[in-house]
Amino acid sequence: MEIKIAINSDQKRWDCFVQKHIKSSPYLLFAWGKAVETAYSHKAFYLIAEKQGQIVGIFPLVYMKPFWSAGQMVSLPFCDLGDQLSQNREVEEALLAKAISLAKAINARFLELRSRVPVLSLPQVPITSMRTLSHKVSMILELPNSSEVLWKNFKAKLRSQVRKAEKNGCCFTWGGIEQLDLFYQVFSLNMRDLGSPVHSKSWIKAVLEYYGSDARMGLIHVGNQSIGAGIILCNGTGLSIPWASTLRSHNHLSPNMLLYWHFIKYAADHGYHRFDFGRSSPNEGTYNFKAQWGAQPVPLYWHRIMLNGKTPEVEENDSMHRAGVEQIWRKLPLALTQVIGPVIRRHISL
Repeated sequence: MEIKIAINSDQKRWDCFVQKHIKSSPYLLFAWGKAVETAYSHKAFYLIAEKQGQIVGIFPLVYMKPFWSAGQMVSLPFCDLGDQLSQNREVEEALLAKAISLAKAINARFLELRSRVPVLSLPQVPITSMRTLSHKVSMILELPNSSEVLWKNFKAKLRSQVRKAEKNGCCFTWGGIEQLDLFYQVFSLNMRDLGSPVHSKSWIKAVLEYYGSDARMGLIHVGNQSIGAGIILCNGTGLSIPWASTLRSHNHLSPNMLLYWHFIKYAADHGYHRFDFGRSSPNEGTYNFKAQWGAQPVPLYWHRIMLNGKTPEVEENDSMHRAGVEQIWRKLPLALTQVIGPVIRRHISL
C-alpha cells in the first residue's frame, strides 16, 4: 500500500471514491479543500491510500496556522464532519499513522478528527494524549422517493407553518453565484445579530465555484427584499446544508420554514436518501427545529490527538464572557463586521 498527498489531477478519482462510499459526505469532496486554500490560504493535505493503482482510502486534512501560535491539523474545518473513508481497518490505521506523522513534521500542536466513529484505533498514541467530545449530534432526515410522500408524512402543524410563509407573501427562488451579494447581505446580517463573526464572501464564492452543480443556493423574498438564504451541497445519495439564514426582523413570516421545505423537497425529488441538517446540541432550539421535520440525532465524535505528548486541555465554557462579547458584536455596524469578521473567522475551525 502506498500513501501520497493528492494533487489536482487526482480530483476525479478522489470524488468518485467518496461518492461510492457508504459513509460519504459532501464535505469530503475535493472541492472543500480547494475552497479553503483559495479563500483562506490554509494548506490542504489530502491523503490517498492506493493498492495496485486503485484508491482504497482517503483522508482530507487542512493545516490552520495563525501567526500568533502553533497550528492545528483538522479534518475538516468549517464543517461538522471530516475524517477518512477506508475500505478496511488496515487502510484506516495506515492513513491515521500517516496523518499523525505529517502533522508532527509540520509542528502542528494537535490533530483533530470530526467523525461519526466513537473510538479511534491508534495503538501508537497514548490514551492520555487523546480527548473526545461528543456533545453534538448531526440531525439526519431519511427521505422517501418523492416530496409528495414526504409532505403527506408531515404533521398538520408543520404543513401549516410552511403554508403560513406562503400566505405571508414569502416566495422561494433558486439562485447561484450571480446572487452572491443577496445571499451575503442576509447571511452577514444574521451572523451579526447572533453575535458571531461572519465568514468572508470570498469563502462562500469559492465553495460555490468549486462545487459547481453540486452546490445550490436558495433565496426567500418578500416583494423585492431578500429575507432568507441558504446553500446546500450534494454528494452521492446525501445532501447537507452548511448555511441557512433568515432575518430576525421577518421571522414572524416563517421564511425559514419555506426555505427548508424547498431544500428538502429538492432532495427527495432528485433521488437523495438523506438530508443532513447539520450539528446541534440535544434539546436546544435548533435541535427542536430540525426534529420537527422528522430528523433523527446521529452522534458526532470530535477526536483531538495531542502531538507533543501532553494531555489535552479541558476548554472552559466561560458562558458569561462569551455572552458579553456577543452582545458587543451585535451592536457593531454591519459594514464593520463584514470587514473584521472574516479576519477572525478564518482562524476558527468550527
